[in-house]
Amino acid sequence: MNFFRGVMGGQAAGPQPTGAETIQKLCDRVASSTLLEDRRDAVRALKSLSKKYRMEVGTQAMDHLINILQTDRSDSEILGYALDTLYNVICNDEEEEQDETAQKQADDLGAKFTEAFIQDPEHITLLLTMLEEFDFHVRWPAVKLLTALLRNQCVQLQSIILVSPMGVSRLMDLLADSREVIRNDGLLLLQQLTKGNAAIQKIVAFENAFERLLDIITEEGSSDGGIVVEDCLLLLRNLLKNNSSNQNFFKEGSFIQRMKPWFEVGDDNSGWSAQKVTNLHLMLQLVRVMVSPVNSPGASASCQKSMYQCGLLQQLCTILMATGVPADILTETINTVSEVIRGSQVNQDYFASVNAPSNPPRPAIVVLLMSMVNERQPFVLRCAVLYCFQCFLYKNQKGQGEIVATLLPSTIDANSISAGQLLCGGLFSADSLSNWCASVALAHALQDNLTQKEQLLRVQLATSLGKPPVSLLQQCTNILSQGDKISRRGSKVQTRVGLLMLLCTWINNCPIAVTHFLHNQENVPFLTAQISENLGEDERLVQGLCALLLGICIYYNDNSLENYTKEKLKQLIEKRIGKENFVEKLGFVTKHELYSRAAQKPQPVFPAPDQMLFDHEFTKLVKELEGVITKAVHKSSEDEKKEEEVKKTLEQHDNIVTQYKELIREQDAKIQELKEQVSSMTSQNEQMQATMAQQLSQIQQHKDQYNLLKLKLGKENPSHANNSLGDGAHVNGMQTEEVAQLREEMEELRSQHALLQAQLGEKDAMIDSLRSEGSQPTESATGGSDNTELLKELELLRSQVQSQAAEITQLKSDNENLLRGAETESTGAAPSGDFSSNATKMAELESRLAAQTSEMESLKEEVQGLTEGRAQLEQQAASATSSAAILQTEMAKLEGDLQESKKEQDDLLMLLADQDQKIQSLRQRLKDLGETVDDEDELDTRDQTDEDDEDED
Repeated sequence: MNFFRGVMGGQAAGPQPTGAETIQKLCDRVASSTLLEDRRDAVRALKSLSKKYRMEVGTQAMDHLINILQTDRSDSEILGYALDTLYNVICNDEEEEQDETAQKQADDLGAKFTEAFIQDPEHITLLLTMLEEFDFHVRWPAVKLLTALLRNQCVQLQSIILVSPMGVSRLMDLLADSREVIRNDGLLLLQQLTKGNAAIQKIVAFENAFERLLDIITEEGSSDGGIVVEDCLLLLRNLLKNNSSNQNFFKEGSFIQRMKPWFEVGDDNSGWSAQKVTNLHLMLQLVRVMVSPVNSPGASASCQKSMYQCGLLQQLCTILMATGVPADILTETINTVSEVIRGSQVNQDYFASVNAPSNPPRPAIVVLLMSMVNERQPFVLRCAVLYCFQCFLYKNQKGQGEIVATLLPSTIDANSISAGQLLCGGLFSADSLSNWCASVALAHALQDNLTQKEQLLRVQLATSLGKPPVSLLQQCTNILSQGDKISRRGSKVQTRVGLLMLLCTWINNCPIAVTHFLHNQENVPFLTAQISENLGEDERLVQGLCALLLGICIYYNDNSLENYTKEKLKQLIEKRIGKENFVEKLGFVTKHELYSRAAQKPQPVFPAPDQMLFDHEFTKLVKELEGVITKAVHKSSEDEKKEEEVKKTLEQHDNIVTQYKELIREQDAKIQELKEQVSSMTSQNEQMQATMAQQLSQIQQHKDQYNLLKLKLGKENPSHANNSLGDGAHVNGMQTEEVAQLREEMEELRSQHALLQAQLGEKDAMIDSLRSEGSQPTESATGGSDNTELLKELELLRSQVQSQAAEITQLKSDNENLLRGAETESTGAAPSGDFSSNATKMAELESRLAAQTSEMESLKEEVQGLTEGRAQLEQQAASATSSAAILQTEMAKLEGDLQESKKEQDDLLMLLADQDQKIQSLRQRLKDLGETVDDEDELDTRDQTDEDDEDED
């Protein structure tokens, strides 16, 4: 203990130890002491020396302090001393006034010790477990130490905490601590933790951060609250900015509605504290984060809708029109209202209906424009009003029409101030910034709106007494072209750039406006003179814009003015300026340093009024027109004629394609109709086959019943045997008629065989013709005739099927009559020849029907194949450029048709074989009946004949 008294108490006699020696002894004591009290006193001493001897304590004692955190968890006092010591070593003290070199050395020390501490991720996990301690002397130093670590090495700490189990949840518990100092430092810790890390931002948001933060803001008095409200708003901004997931969660959680009370300011706005201004400024920024133009259009639109429905937009407009509001709050409110209404038709309509509390009431748009063209207003406020006007007109053709209408002669009211009058006043005022703002505002009233561009051509201005009025377009061009007015009003680059941007936007994609512009004989000479001169650096931008304006006059020229046709203007450029020089001057616009700055975001943010040269929407127009104007200038008249010829050729080609498409549609309809017919005939054929099978079954049953009756009668009355002989004689007597009938049927089958042979010859001829025509385009008439022949064949087959069905019906009737006769007779036997003949006919008809059905299917496939071939050949005729490839495709198709035709030929041969087999069967039948048959036509089909005989038996 004497050692600690020497360190902490008065000075002892003899030489005093240095700070490094003292710290070394204290570190040894921390490492070697077995008593907790000794270690605690040593750590307390290190804490007292840590600010003065930051380098020595951090270098020598850090490992011992971390060991204390790991081993002495039971003693909160020593833990608190160790955490405070580490905080003093790592934290860069920002309160002490230090010179730049000392501050840099302190920052380097903090970064060095932080890197040493986080080399082992377990050290961060150890600190996170310290947060679970409720003891104030442990939890608060742990929060401050983690905050200091995050300030020095944010990215590394975020990675470690992100993978730590329950790491973010432990930090979120700090917001629920009843001790305000811990809760407030917890806010600072979460601010550092959520910077630039979307994953941690999402986790914090889903840990109910929005609900807790909004509750704290309400408890602290919203905008009237202290710095705690500011910390909560900063944390909310970290969670929402550039994080679409959290923005969607904030909107769906109905948290936008809870923002409305923030902006309920009273009537007495005389006393605004600095903290209230800061709080309200951050609140407005939060609203802008939700509806920022950089967000996805769908997300911003849904937030804009919610802000209108909950009354937040109305509350912002109330602040906008209130008196006594500080200038910076008013400026930020105007910017916020701008982005809430940007691109939302409902919000834009509401803003158009807002009136200022004046007598008489004036529209809010008019009041704002009065501030924009007033040169005594602050520069940032005028920029904010311009942005608000741009957002009001963004994708708002209704609003554009209302603004332009205030300039038309029929709607001008001399007793009131309108938006159009203010814009014209600013356009021709002596203040160059007012000129620029009015030009850009009027250009936005014409953006992508051809109707309003044409309407604005009607605007007439009274210049002076006794002189006729001039159009607005002519007045703008006069200011640019006339030397005395240029020296008096438009000498400043800002004014000329504003007017040129307005003219480019006005005549772009509007041939009528181009004609009006070229009608003034002074405009083109002025532009060519400006472009061809070698001016200074400041005038290069004006030259580039003049080149852009002249290029638009060429590209959108309808050649209605004989002196200024496209070709004559290009000749003028080539003679007076030179094409390469013209293109070079045109490129001055995009190469300007302020061009890229304006192209980044829609809001006009400029550090100084003289740098206010480009508008965001105009940069898009330049990017779109630069390439096409360059091509139009370099393009010769011959190239234009070729392009026109190509266009005409393409139009003709499109017409031909359209005609073929219509023809193909008609043919598809016919093919579909044929398919339906074939399908109907197929179903009828199936029904007939089913009916025939049923009839055959019934005939067989009748035959069986007849045989049974015959046997029964033969057993009961043997005397009928003699009668049976007579019946046999009767049957023999009938054989001659049956033979004659069979001969007739055989002749008929021979004729059918000859007919089928002829059809087969026709198919072979058709195949040969298809082969010969494979290398030539087939006219649609050929396809039409083939389809007609196939339709005729289908109709013929259909009639044959119907006739055969009639024969089957007649045979069925005959069989029924025979059966009824057999049943009524008590003696004798019915002629077996009739039944056998009928069965033979039925089998023959069945075979013929099956063969014709197969032929119908073949013809159906042939129709489909020929139709597809015709379609391919028509496509070949339509595409002349790829004739070789199409001919190869057609050849392949014809080869496929050839294979199909060969398959059909094989089917026909099989059909002929079946018919020959039937003929052979009939020959055998005739032999059985005793008739003489010529052997020269007999086929060697004995086995098949035997099988047929067995089936008949």
